[in-house]
Amino acid sequence: MSVASQSNAGSVASITPHTETMILNLGPHHPSTHGVLRLILELDGETVVKCTPDIGYLHTGIEKTAESLNYTQSITLFDRTDYLAPLSNNLGLVLAYEKLLGIEEVPPRAQILRVLLVELQRIASHLVWLGTQALDIGAVSVFLYCFREREKILDIFEWVSGVRMMTSYLRVGGTAKDVPPGFEEMVREFLRIFPARIAEYEALLTKNQIWIDRTRGIGVLSAPDAIDLGVSGPLLRASGVDWDIRKSHPYSGYAQFDFDIPLGTHGDVYDRYLCRIQEMRESLKIVEQALRRLPKGPVLIDDRKIVPPPKDELAHSMEAVIHHFKLWTEGFKVLPGEVYVSIESPRGELGYYVVSDGSAKPYRVRVRAPSFVNLQTLPRIVEGRLVADVVACIASIDIVLGEIDR
Repeated sequence: MSVASQSNAGSVASITPHTETMILNLGPHHPSTHGVLRLILELDGETVVKCTPDIGYLHTGIEKTAESLNYTQSITLFDRTDYLAPLSNNLGLVLAYEKLLGIEEVPPRAQILRVLLVELQRIASHLVWLGTQALDIGAVSVFLYCFREREKILDIFEWVSGVRMMTSYLRVGGTAKDVPPGFEEMVREFLRIFPARIAEYEALLTKNQIWIDRTRGIGVLSAPDAIDLGVSGPLLRASGVDWDIRKSHPYSGYAQFDFDIPLGTHGDVYDRYLCRIQEMRESLKIVEQALRRLPKGPVLIDDRKIVPPPKDELAHSMEAVIHHFKLWTEGFKVLPGEVYVSIESPRGELGYYVVSDGSAKPYRVRVRAPSFVNLQTLPRIVEGRLVADVVACIASIDIVLGEIDR
């Protein structure tokens, strides 16, 4: 080949477009994946061509382990699935067990306490979401402020149960024990300070141009796509779908409370932010109503076959001693059957499918985890976006990997 020919060949090669892509692992050990989530990203420059979530790094076998424990013992396990909302896990599970046992109502005081504490838990969970979402996008101060308020809620949980997070406080038939003196004052103090703190978060973010640029129009999920994917919770409502189990299928007396369901219009990261901010305000309204309605009375049903007798009975009643011994060594037995019960957790529809074979241990417990279902939206909302948008989108879904992997 002549020198001229070689030169021409080189020039043609130099202008031939290259379409090679790069595979990048984001996680599993990365703070912006919100747990041990691995994303296999196929990139064309900084644009995401394909996103494949890879899960299972936090698998604990909780559902299988529950089969070897009695019903009361298994409650402590499910605190650790969604470890940002343990009381929500408690409520869904004990409602399923109570349905198997035919318990239609728990004492009014226990019912109100359940709602009050679970709504405080919703606020605490949303505070972790808001703080980490802001941190991912670069707003460090918001993270510190959110955890400041979350500490106050955890102080209430510790005062009630002795534990800050994995409380295992809700039990079959009511609650583990009554709330101690000072509980109502602690809740009232939180009710007093928190509205101004939400306004503070919004003052920092809602009209912040950097925040708007990083969230508005990013990670759009249409209402039809959200419904097709089985999405629930704030992720669904931000797409404009009015669905909240507390309203559509009320449980634990939610029908008696006055609160609204915030909805979005665009289904983007910004709408998810606005929905959860407003949800905290609505949860605050529920807590205030619950505190106002909190009656006196017992917090457990009066059934010695299910609930242990009070300790003062053990000193003078042999029958109470027998019930106590049987319940704490064997547990209560449940008639054969199967149930499915779902509640509205901070992340969406949290469902428990429980099968009983007539023994004192559940034959099968299966969790319908909202984080697991909601995660499948990630490829749809990030493909075609920049890598920086992936971080904002992950945070906006608000996943908990303990719930996804179980």
